[in-house]
Amino acid sequence: MADAVEYLTSAVLIGTGATAVMDIWAVIRARLLGIRSLDYALVGRWFGHLAHGRVCHHRIAASAAIAGERSIGWIAHYLIGIGFAGLLLAIVGLDWVRVPTLAPALIVGIASVAAPFLVMQPAMGAGIAASRTPDPTAARLHSLVTHAVFGAGLYIAAWLARPLLPP
Repeated sequence: MADAVEYLTSAVLIGTGATAVMDIWAVIRARLLGIRSLDYALVGRWFGHLAHGRVCHHRIAASAAIAGERSIGWIAHYLIGIGFAGLLLAIVGLDWVRVPTLAPALIVGIASVAAPFLVMQPAMGAGIAASRTPDPTAARLHSLVTHAVFGAGLYIAAWLARPLLPP
């Protein structure tokens, strides 16, 4: 039972921290490079339609709005980050939290780009790996960099979470 609580606590702290690092990166990227971040209201719209059985959209922005979609999208964004942190811990074990290393965090972060490439983008009308966007190569590169930043965030958040967890 204690291990389950430690696992869940670690996943929540690390996933929340890593997702926050990714969001900080999005703000920096927008201010320095003028690159807009994903509109999480559209993620919430997708989840809202998913709850009613609709998985794929020609263009999610053209689909009917869902009540509370922005909140749903942001909550989903952080829950997904927590889920990926949980996956990292399931792979490397709780001992990793005591002495985090960068490589596993970066691997999971970079591998997590498969979720938008193979699930979210196709389902929201952007095609596999953003193939239906105006500049697929740029979209792919931005996704890859953002998920690498998430991986670095997993590592940073693990170090920051250490004092809050049992020895």
